[in-house]
Amino acid sequence: MTIPKSAIEGRIRRLQPVPTTLPPTGNIRMDIRCMLFDIYGTLFISASGDIGLARQNSPQLAEIRALLEKYQVQLSPRDLLDQFHAAIQDRHAELHARGIKFPEVKIDRIWQRVLQSADLRGVRRFATEFEFIANPVYPMPNLFELLQTVREQNILMGIISNAQFYTPLLFEWFLNSDTAALGFSSELIFYSYKFEMAKPSAALFQMAVEKLARIGIGPEAVLYAGNDMLNDIYPAAKAGFQTALFAGDKRSLRLRADDPRCSDLKPDLVLTDLSQLIQQIR
Repeated sequence: MTIPKSAIEGRIRRLQPVPTTLPPTGNIRMDIRCMLFDIYGTLFISASGDIGLARQNSPQLAEIRALLEKYQVQLSPRDLLDQFHAAIQDRHAELHARGIKFPEVKIDRIWQRVLQSADLRGVRRFATEFEFIANPVYPMPNLFELLQTVREQNILMGIISNAQFYTPLLFEWFLNSDTAALGFSSELIFYSYKFEMAKPSAALFQMAVEKLARIGIGPEAVLYAGNDMLNDIYPAAKAGFQTALFAGDKRSLRLRADDPRCSDLKPDLVLTDLSQLIQQIR
């Protein structure tokens, strides 16, 4: 079920990265045969720093109120957010009870429950507009050039990202191509919502290791790029991948210095612009 760009065009805001104080460092340790990417905060600027959830004191409450009027939802913004977060917490508890350590919801199902609607198409349009209010996104500088270069170098591409049904549509809306046309292998795309588990779950990364092993690519020949030391660099390094920390936007950079899992962890690369990755693989 595709959501047309027209559904969100009026909500698109041009964003620029906010520089960080980290300098670019490091080098790839050996030739790369596959590159795997996080999306929010790495390939796309994320105003909230990650896939977003509006808060009760959010400055976007007026926009949410207008959205509710547009879709004729008889709830106040605060009641909507209360029910939304409660539904997510309930689903997380159910998944925890099944033994999933880092649960992920399917956001369209959450919205169906909150909006009490069986109209999946309408619910998905509402959810997509809500996400663009809660978490405006925009391509990182040099994104298209990076993907083009990786493809030209015959390096496999994949994704391991916390995501929802609308996440892959970002490529269509902003780059006018779907992931396949951009060079991503469908066998190497792991969106959290499809498995109902989120990063830093090792399981998502282990799935990628196993898929790559079947085509003769070991983890040491894989580079994973993400903006979060815990959610991205930690599980990628545990999987045996080379790692690149994207430190090009202050809003999304997560160093996690106080987390013992990250205290002695160092990425192979620190990137402050996607063009630096182009230089590494040419």
